[in-house]
Amino acid sequence: MKTIFQKWLPPFLMFAMALWFFGKVAAPPDKDFAFTKFGELPVTANGRVQPLDSLARNSLLQLREKQTLNLEPWRGWNEKPKIISATEWLANVMLNPAVADNWPVFRLDNPDLISLLKLPDKDTAKKSDGKHYSWNQISTNVGALEKESDRVEKIEAANRTAYENAIAKMHERLTLYAQLKNAVQPADAADWPAELAAYEKLMPAGVAAIKAQQAGADYDKTNFNTFVAFIETFQFMAGLEPPLILPPNGSTQWRRMGDALLDAPRPNGVPIDDAIRTYAKMAGAFAANQPDAFNAALKDYDSLLVPTQSKAMAKARAEVFFNQMEPFYHAMVIYVLAGLLAIFSWFNLSETLRRSAVWLIALAFVIHTTGLIYRMVLEGRPPVTNLYSSAIFIGWGACLLGIILERFYKNGIGAVVSAGVGFLTLIIAHHLALEGDTMEMMRAVLDTNFWLATHVVAVTTGYASTFVAGFLALIYVGRGVFTKTLDAATGKNLARMIYGIVCFATLFSFVGTVLGGIWADQSWGRFWGWDPKENGALIIVLWNALILHLRWGGMIRDRGLVVCALGGNIVTSWSWFGVNMLGIGLHSYGFTEAAFQWLMLFVASQLACIALGLLPTKWWKSFQPSKP
Repeated sequence: MKTIFQKWLPPFLMFAMALWFFGKVAAPPDKDFAFTKFGELPVTANGRVQPLDSLARNSLLQLREKQTLNLEPWRGWNEKPKIISATEWLANVMLNPAVADNWPVFRLDNPDLISLLKLPDKDTAKKSDGKHYSWNQISTNVGALEKESDRVEKIEAANRTAYENAIAKMHERLTLYAQLKNAVQPADAADWPAELAAYEKLMPAGVAAIKAQQAGADYDKTNFNTFVAFIETFQFMAGLEPPLILPPNGSTQWRRMGDALLDAPRPNGVPIDDAIRTYAKMAGAFAANQPDAFNAALKDYDSLLVPTQSKAMAKARAEVFFNQMEPFYHAMVIYVLAGLLAIFSWFNLSETLRRSAVWLIALAFVIHTTGLIYRMVLEGRPPVTNLYSSAIFIGWGACLLGIILERFYKNGIGAVVSAGVGFLTLIIAHHLALEGDTMEMMRAVLDTNFWLATHVVAVTTGYASTFVAGFLALIYVGRGVFTKTLDAATGKNLARMIYGIVCFATLFSFVGTVLGGIWADQSWGRFWGWDPKENGALIIVLWNALILHLRWGGMIRDRGLVVCALGGNIVTSWSWFGVNMLGIGLHSYGFTEAAFQWLMLFVASQLACIALGLLPTKWWKSFQPSKP
């Protein structure tokens, strides 16, 4: 019985986690309103066509750092939360803002900002958790926020305090929310279908009144004032620059609702078309809580898109499926479970636990790979286009290297590398996603060609390899200092792994840097310009070459190799993230303030590990004599 259990436990665990993953892929059925279908509607935002589902998820991530909305966050952990999807939230913001304005969607963590806005602290009786607040709660003191925001804008980002950063972020969040509220209809519209019909009916008389007023002739003041009020409202909508929700009409491009309504009364403008009217029907039905009418209008709008936007619709549906699948989140969960099993296998030397970890890592790697390829197809780009995608790719490459190591050594170390680096890089990617759309159009400076595609893949593989060597060094120090599991054979194996990975990293970081120079020569007319990112890539090459030189010259042995590999973590993290935070150079396209603190903590942790690695072996638990 024990033999059968040991044999079948690994595939059983993998099968169970696979079932869990596939169970999460299917979208839950809609009860009344067809929110899933609404989320599949294509719009243009962040320079690309994307579904409303993606716009909703990315917006919620920016506002409250989650892809779902808890309508009652003040409830205790033992009470059932009231959760709605991102698409349902966006439908309310766009089509029925009077309801959405009461939902606690804005996350505030700075106590000084909470005090400025006179928001309630944590108080269940007042239905406040002290962190999440609604538009209506914040807007009552928005004047104080605007005043502070004007002051903060004059301060460079690097010189701002935590409070000032919170002010700037809150202003960005409120602007985003206002854009979404005015994407389909004026935010204060009481009955948008009726108001749109009144505007359309008034257009001839309104235009005539304006022309007469400009010519100094008599005009109907009632028509003039009513029509001007409409125009000012639509100008305000357009000025917020919300997403472009209206598809091309004839020779036009994707349009904002405000711009389309302003163009309608012009002699050569585009008249109010069926797309505008259908959105108005959706808004009216949604606000009136009429799901059948809403779903019928949604179906009509879908029919309008079919003749000209079939490709955009297909891409939007594919992206919605990708969003629902959440491959990187699910891979991250499986990496955690696999890593724990692999670590536990070290302490009781359980081959069953090690094999279980390997099977789970194989499943996570397949899911990770599927997500990586799916993103590439959706974007039509190389696997690395921004900091977010670089984290995804580095985790994928590190996982692959760990699997290869485990295939040769079968001691659980490769499994821990795969699970550990895979999990950490996906966590980094998750936090990078809080900055906004992860599939946004590439900066012009990064416009793709063959040399860019090969450069980013090669140099990012160099990053991944250097991190793997550093992670192996962490395992060496951790097991050696704190446990008795680092015997002589294990230590030698780890040293061999680190050496082999450093050789691999040196090759790819060098090739990637050279390919980057070729690309720069084609794009910018010079091979090398001492740009901070270029210098960072060169430093990685030199650091890895230095490690090999020290090893070949006999100047370092196993522990020296380990300490140098830990230094590689610092060098690579700075080249990957740090140079982007300088705010200078042609590669400063991934700046993120939130990452600076974490980067410094990571560097500090690696310095601490280097200090541990330099301790005399008599203080290493694995090298202490066993007690009789």
